Amino acid sequence: MRRLGLTSIFCRGVRLLTRLLFVLLVSSCCLQAQVSNAKSSVSSAPDNAKDYRTLLNRYCVVCHNEKAQIGGLALDKIDLTQVPEHSDIWEKVDRKLRSEMMPPQGMPRPSATQVSGFVDWLEATLDHEASARPNPGPSAIRRMTRTEYGNAIHDLLDLNVDAESMLPGEGYSNEGFDNDAAALGISPALMERYVSAAWKTSALAVGTMDVTSTVNTFRPRSDVSQDKHIEGLPLGTRGGIVVHYNFPVDGLYIFRTKFWRNNVQQLRGVRVHLGTFGGVADEAYANNSFVAAGLEFEKRMEVQAPVKAGPHDVGFAFLQKSAAVPMDLIEPLERENLDGTASVGIPTLSSAIIIGPLSASGPGETPSRRRIFVCRPPEDNRDGGACANKILSRLARLAYRRSPTKKEVDSLMAYYDFGRKHGGADNGIETALSYILASPQFIFRSEPNPGNVTANVPFQIDDYELATRLSFFIWSSIPDEKLLTLAGQGKLRNPTVLSEQVHRMLKDERSSALVLNFADEWLRLRNLKAADFNDVLFPDFDDNLRQSFRRETELFFESVLRENRNVIDLINANYTFLDHRLADHYGIPHVEGSQFRRVELTDPNRFGLLGQGSFLTVTSYGNRTSPVIRGKYVLSILMGNPPPPMPSNVPPLNETVDPTKPLSMRQRMDAHRANPVCANCHRLMDPIGFSLENFDATGKWRADDGGAPIDPSGVIATGAHVDGPASLRKAIASRPEQFVRTLTEALMTYALGRKLEAYDMPGVRAIVRQSAQQNDTMESLIQGIVSSVAFRMKLPEAGKPAQQGGAPTAQNIQSKVGSDKTVLEATK
Repeated sequence: MRRLGLTSIFCRGVRLLTRLLFVLLVSSCCLQAQVSNAKSSVSSAPDNAKDYRTLLNRYCVVCHNEKAQIGGLALDKIDLTQVPEHSDIWEKVDRKLRSEMMPPQGMPRPSATQVSGFVDWLEATLDHEASARPNPGPSAIRRMTRTEYGNAIHDLLDLNVDAESMLPGEGYSNEGFDNDAAALGISPALMERYVSAAWKTSALAVGTMDVTSTVNTFRPRSDVSQDKHIEGLPLGTRGGIVVHYNFPVDGLYIFRTKFWRNNVQQLRGVRVHLGTFGGVADEAYANNSFVAAGLEFEKRMEVQAPVKAGPHDVGFAFLQKSAAVPMDLIEPLERENLDGTASVGIPTLSSAIIIGPLSASGPGETPSRRRIFVCRPPEDNRDGGACANKILSRLARLAYRRSPTKKEVDSLMAYYDFGRKHGGADNGIETALSYILASPQFIFRSEPNPGNVTANVPFQIDDYELATRLSFFIWSSIPDEKLLTLAGQGKLRNPTVLSEQVHRMLKDERSSALVLNFADEWLRLRNLKAADFNDVLFPDFDDNLRQSFRRETELFFESVLRENRNVIDLINANYTFLDHRLADHYGIPHVEGSQFRRVELTDPNRFGLLGQGSFLTVTSYGNRTSPVIRGKYVLSILMGNPPPPMPSNVPPLNETVDPTKPLSMRQRMDAHRANPVCANCHRLMDPIGFSLENFDATGKWRADDGGAPIDPSGVIATGAHVDGPASLRKAIASRPEQFVRTLTEALMTYALGRKLEAYDMPGVRAIVRQSAQQNDTMESLIQGIVSSVAFRMKLPEAGKPAQQGGAPTAQNIQSKVGSDKTVLEATK
């Protein structure tokens, strides 16, 4: 068997554009407009570096000099006539001045006109240099994340797989996105996991009859309340769980349930007149024989049933006897299962189990088989493998995101022949498919340099690479047939065609990946699963509320995307999405049921992201709010100006509370803020956090903190006075260009899969200027990113590989994967 070599990974036929002038001519109209705007700006800007040196010396150098180095920045000796040579420094200066973060409040400040003139000149100088010498940066080889892997399997095979159980999580990224190439390392052990996933996936997709019976257990979180209807289950039921399960073959399966038991293994239950278990006898049995009764009742719930192969939703739930409040509770908590020792109450589900198949009657007619078998290979191979060739060529084209070479197809046919001889045509397709799914061409995204490129001269990536960048950006998955066809025809790089495809892809339901991946990571919604609160202080907090928090923000972000609204609505919108559980938590009446619906808000404190429980919860501790974390979140994620890193010698906050002298969080932090080591950072974060103190740690509105009145007033770094969430929201929305720039940077980081550098900032500014002419919609930002130099081009660096950080290199993939045959057979 051949070994995986570099030539099997890389696409061929990348057209080299050797002259920069030609590169600029063939780039999009958007790029031409960016270049034109930058040139006109710098030509009209006054070249008065001497005057700006005087400005810096008067207002900035007192702190930012080579001796003091406040913030690690020295401006006293930097040459203003050579701005592009120090673009990393000047981009930091530009950011702070544009957002009015510097000079600090209380220190002498230049006039708004002086600041505006300086930053306009600074940006024009940097943008002019970027237009004359475009730098799209290098492109790193990266593997698919497990989310991308799951999406790609679905789009390739119409099959849903549990990628989280098949593959390990991604490494930590400072940029907050798991598709950052620097965090996507590779190892032999990890590659074995991908190969193992390939075998499991191909067997499930083809429906192999050589399948063993498995036991699959699904558990709701321990703090989920099951006293009400759960969305996805039939009306008239309460509690339980919905299991999305792909049955591998037609056959007989066992469905089993286990009930929640208290700390002494006692099954919690109620006396009922009708039902599978209950009544006087069962109640006495349960009280006298805890373990035996539980096992007996669970045995009654077990059932065997024939099921057709393919994806099914399996529901486990209780019939809801009544929605009335129990008579023995004066003021019941929202969290139904708070007491782990309770022996009375409604029965609840601990786990749902699917076992099988006990016997297989056939592979079935599943969506994945229909997707794979566009024809039926004859068992005797009388067509000479023509049908198998057609199937595998098509799958390889989609999986590899380009047309496969003859050598690659021949290799797949060799695997098919091997599998067919040992188990028939279906087994042959399964064997070849497993090779496709385990191959570096599928798992890795690489953009090799053509052999004759010139170092440090940018060139356009080819159409297939552009299609891949585009699909993984918007769909977190592989390109579809339409994109690949346009790429094969060389039409995708046409600006009009590219714009049309972006619009089409955003309308496709697969663009929900921008919500489930980009928004969830950008807004730190994934941290909600780790949110856990003190049961005594927050007895109503449960998993139902946790999930509602996340769903609210996802639906809210999706509405801005789908309706192509101005992105500042993320801050300002007077609507949200609620179910009864969340509406009750917010104190909003007339919202009933488990289904989410759009609700108009009347309280301005709840408008936009700042009023949503998801943000407020992930920025709190388990026993209290954290003005510092909330302030840092707003500064970093919404305003694009993160505070400096915390010094190593910061003393902890004194958590001691005197019950005779209740102190608010603000009062408890006064002594902490008085420490000179802490004061500089806290003046940036605390006023923002204090303005949100009326929201407790779980986002519920309050007037006092532990009996002490809350004072939400303060002055943020821009000089704006705030006295609550509504005024903070207005302060952020009053500078919409700052929020648009921050969101653009986050989107671009996600789209490129790497950290943005100083040379990327002119492109960001060009996108923001262009978007302002189109009402700053989400689509206008995405269109601008796709049309940018950084997205459509690549810079080969002299003396450096095409990757950075911890990303895998093309040279070490072969050695880490090993022989195709050895790895595939070892993990089967």
